[in-house]
Amino acid sequence: MHNTHDMDDLEEEYSGPSKSAVKRQMIALQEIGESLTRLTEKQLANVPIEDERLLVAIGETHQIKSNSARKRQLQYIGKLMRDTDVEAIERALRAMYKHKQDKNDAFHQLEKLRDSILEQGVDGIEQVVSRWPAADRQQLRQLILQHQRELKNNKPPAASRKLFKHLRELQELSSES
Repeated sequence: MHNTHDMDDLEEEYSGPSKSAVKRQMIALQEIGESLTRLTEKQLANVPIEDERLLVAIGETHQIKSNSARKRQLQYIGKLMRDTDVEAIERALRAMYKHKQDKNDAFHQLEKLRDSILEQGVDGIEQVVSRWPAADRQQLRQLILQHQRELKNNKPPAASRKLFKHLRELQELSSES
């Protein structure tokens, strides 16, 4: 039987992470590795990975069809990532995802603006002109009237798509300047 003094000595000998903590860390590295395998080559080139073995392992994952082999490959990628600057990789991934999210948000805002314009009819042109003063009022008016005709005649919403495209062009022109 151990006395409490012996147990304290044992606890002082080992002060590293617990087995569970090590496992959680490995799973986290595998998840980051898995997200790297979903990137295109162009996106992967923007991630600061210096270990050539890691890049090769990520590339090999694309040829693997078997789930168990893929799982082993992800474990291998996680193992390689132990010696990698994971924080730099995570920063690059967050920046990539933020850019994608920003683009999605802008897309949805344009959809809402288009819907609002079409709902208001010709009066909705003012929303566009107040946001983009150089917008062509006549073209906007034609698209709105065409949309109303399409609705009346149960036609596909071609004008709605054209209006969205026009709004996106206006937004892109304003972001370039």
